[in-house]
Amino acid sequence: MDKEQAETIALQALSFLAKDETLLDHFLTLSGLTLQELKRRLREPDLLGGVLDAILADDTVLLSFCNATSLSPDTLVKARRALPGGYEVYGS
Repeated sequence: MDKEQAETIALQALSFLAKDETLLDHFLTLSGLTLQELKRRLREPDLLGGVLDAILADDTVLLSFCNATSLSPDTLVKARRALPGGYEVYGS
């Protein structure tokens, strides 16, 4: 998967989190970001990798996102690998 595809999937994941106030608040708390910082950094590859990390860290959220987008968990892992820091965490 190329970086552009991975970023698109991560933006979908961020949109998914943003639609649920509880999920968004949890992500902001874990990341240490404010909503304003998140909005300002939307296109940064490292932030998008963090979004995918948050989705991949919780099986319930992961499966809910996959059902909502018709993407497989494996596709999310591949997207994460394509973004900064992903290979070390999700590599083989």
